Amino acid sequence: MSLIRALRAALVPVLLLGAASAPAQDAAAGPAEVRAQYTKREVQIPMRDGVKLFTAIYTPKDTTRTYPFLLQRTPYSVYPYGADAFPEHLGPSAPFQKEGFIFVYQDVRGRMMSEGEFVNMRPQRAVSGAAVDESTDTYDTLDWLLKHVEGNNGRAGQWGISYPGFYTAVGMLSGHPALKAVSPEAPITDWFAGDDFHRNGALWLPHAFNFMVSFGQPRPKPTAEWPRPFHHGTSDGYGWFLRLGPTGDTRQYTKDVPFWNEMLDHPDYDAFWQARNPRPQLKDVKPAVLTVGGWFDAENLYGTLQVFKTLGRQSPATDSRLVMGPWFHGGWERSKGDHLGPVQFGADTSSWFQTEVLFHFFMQHLKEAKAPALAKATVFETGANRWRQLEAWPPKQAREAKLYLQPEGGLSLAPPAPGGGADSFSSDPAKPVPFTEQVAIGMPKDYMVADQRFAGRRPDVLVFQTEPLAEDLTLAGPLRPELFVATTGTDADWVVKLIDVYPDDFHNPDFRESGLPWDRTPNPMGGYQQLVRGEVMRGKFRDSLSTPAPFVPGQPTRVAWSMNDIFHTFKKGHRVMVQVQSTWFPLMDRNPQVFMDINKAKAGDYQKATHTVFHDAARPSGVSVGLLDLARPPRQ
Repeated sequence: MSLIRALRAALVPVLLLGAASAPAQDAAAGPAEVRAQYTKREVQIPMRDGVKLFTAIYTPKDTTRTYPFLLQRTPYSVYPYGADAFPEHLGPSAPFQKEGFIFVYQDVRGRMMSEGEFVNMRPQRAVSGAAVDESTDTYDTLDWLLKHVEGNNGRAGQWGISYPGFYTAVGMLSGHPALKAVSPEAPITDWFAGDDFHRNGALWLPHAFNFMVSFGQPRPKPTAEWPRPFHHGTSDGYGWFLRLGPTGDTRQYTKDVPFWNEMLDHPDYDAFWQARNPRPQLKDVKPAVLTVGGWFDAENLYGTLQVFKTLGRQSPATDSRLVMGPWFHGGWERSKGDHLGPVQFGADTSSWFQTEVLFHFFMQHLKEAKAPALAKATVFETGANRWRQLEAWPPKQAREAKLYLQPEGGLSLAPPAPGGGADSFSSDPAKPVPFTEQVAIGMPKDYMVADQRFAGRRPDVLVFQTEPLAEDLTLAGPLRPELFVATTGTDADWVVKLIDVYPDDFHNPDFRESGLPWDRTPNPMGGYQQLVRGEVMRGKFRDSLSTPAPFVPGQPTRVAWSMNDIFHTFKKGHRVMVQVQSTWFPLMDRNPQVFMDINKAKAGDYQKATHTVFHDAARPSGVSVGLLDLARPPRQ
């Protein structure tokens, strides 16, 4: 990796995945190898409104056959610029470059070297009334390529991770007949409901701020230079964001970052956010679709699942398939996928996916090659560490059950007995619960499997757990917390975490080969409390993300929501744990616990409150889950 590229990679958050990300497999020999195989040209492709988009085209030097286009549209730069500058690799992984495609990388409208105005998550014409959108830009790009690039076979595919995944998802709405296959991977889909910047209305503070304070800077004219980075002056994220004060005080750093200020000006799920949700337009999709994501994607797990499920409902004739692996955000292209933090997955899952799934998907649809049969859902079962090929996701065999909170910290599939009880804790926004034991300035990719023992030892975190399991327990599909609560305040956040508690004598044999420092102890994973899934519901949005409502102090209230899916086996001898808390800092912004526009809160608005969670027969708090036994016949 060149020094410039290394520096840029250090400055740009994990969200920024594009042509510059390293593949999971052994890379090609670098720029010299790409130069030997491909001819590069840089062009400005005109759109229907006259705006020209900067595009880099890499065409195989072997002209004895024709090739399909493989397009990536990105707001993150088609670096390196210059007709004689070549990247270290082309395409999603080494097999693509070796096989031969016409690789096309394009700076989207208003970014880097392209003309026009950039609009974050540009709304579709159907909701904006504009003359152009990202789907028309995709159409016009493909049309130009077919007419002006020799040696093409008349077929095109598109792929991208994260923001490029969004451009892929809306690109499949272009209607261009040449677009035969698309792979939206971790596609941004809804920045208020569940992707990147918000979760059920709660601001994902360090991730959103650290990204937008750089990415969101204005670009008056086309440039090849990345926006200047922001320097916090410390690696202590908990301390820096706590000293920052109320959420709205971030504006002191974002005077020249329009979207951040727009975001704070729209604290509810209003027309501003709704227009940036492409799901209603995902209808009558013609290309084959392979949606890809990671179970431990801290950024766009929501978008991945929502795109796949929405296609199933609104475009049932589309050849739509899902792949979910044990990956962090983009981990299938940027890591081996054999572990995340100390949690081991037992194999190089990324290489298998890239070679046996993604490559064959595009070969089948773009080169009409024979390909192995691909299941509707190819999903990795964490905990058991194995791939499953399923005819549907969520699996039809899953039956709904509920993990009920019990008195004295118990957790059971049986409802609480009459009498039951309740647990209360004091929540102080001045001393919020950290989201990891060592809080970095940003959002570490492995926080989604982090050990939760530090949190369970705090008095402001409620802990409920089963006895050690007598047999394996597999959960598949969405989790649906249902809490019956009361608070002395008028607003509160409710965080629910599902945790896999390892036996005290557990030892992972893969550790001694991993090189991780954990192998210095006899049982490095003994008693580990692995986060499997955690999510929040900002209480005022419990009934509607668009219409917030206060709590009545002391009045029992139902708070229920749907969390992102899991596919996890809790092994025999492990325990299932649920933790409930009201702060998770600085992962999410602090709630004053007073009903108000949090983005306008002042320091004096933040108040202590006492929260109560009921778990009696009349108010049975718990988490609905899908119990899976693949030996059972599927539901009809």
